[in-house]
Amino acid sequence: MQQKSQTHAVLITGSTSGIGLAIAHCFGRAGHHVMLHGLADSETARTLCNEFADYPGKVGFSSADISSEAGCAQLVSDTREAIGNPSVLINNAGIQHTAPAHEFPADKWHQILSINLSASFFLSRDLLPAMRASGWGRVINIASVHGLVASEHKSAYCAAKHGLVGLTKVLALENADCNITANAICPGWVETPLIQPQIENIARKQQVDLETARTELVGAKQPMARATNPQAIGELALYLCGEFAGTITGAALPVDGGWSAQ
Repeated sequence: MQQKSQTHAVLITGSTSGIGLAIAHCFGRAGHHVMLHGLADSETARTLCNEFADYPGKVGFSSADISSEAGCAQLVSDTREAIGNPSVLINNAGIQHTAPAHEFPADKWHQILSINLSASFFLSRDLLPAMRASGWGRVINIASVHGLVASEHKSAYCAAKHGLVGLTKVLALENADCNITANAICPGWVETPLIQPQIENIARKQQVDLETARTELVGAKQPMARATNPQAIGELALYLCGEFAGTITGAALPVDGGWSAQ
């Protein structure tokens, strides 16, 4: 069983901002080697890596385009070169587009499925052999409450996230005999810059303050009308890699203020 002092190489896709960056900082503070990934120019990448300078582990960065199988292979290669062979894979990268299903653009459908689902499969497929050989590994898929329930106008996103939960369960079953766990974290509303425009829009339309608008937005779906701190997602991911989580596998863990309990 893993000991608290053990250091791992951790690959986190989509980790230049928001949930992914918060996860990266949690693992960096804990002393693990961290591979950052996302769309960023070289200057932005350097700035991001500098945020990790005070942590004891190594840090790397890749801007590989994981919308293709070749791009996923490039990310694996970049990661191994920068921080070693990752024993923890955190599939966090995701994109969104909303439209009714009968009007949904085909290019957006394919793009969302590629990044939100297929990339997780290709990266898992490429990294699992080394995890199996070493007898330890963790695959953590950042799914969504929309991997458990649906919302209108999110056909591609819901299809991808439901698929990611299913993929998680298969990986858990196939690798249970190698001390490898696979789990999905399913956040509801998370306090990231992405929700701010929606909050401001409600505030303008209803002529209310931002805090009231935030409660209105989040409370429309969640019985607990407050968004989750991104660091909470990071700490849960860190726990799933710790010594007491060795038998948690195949789970889809909602962090959604009761959204999916309804």
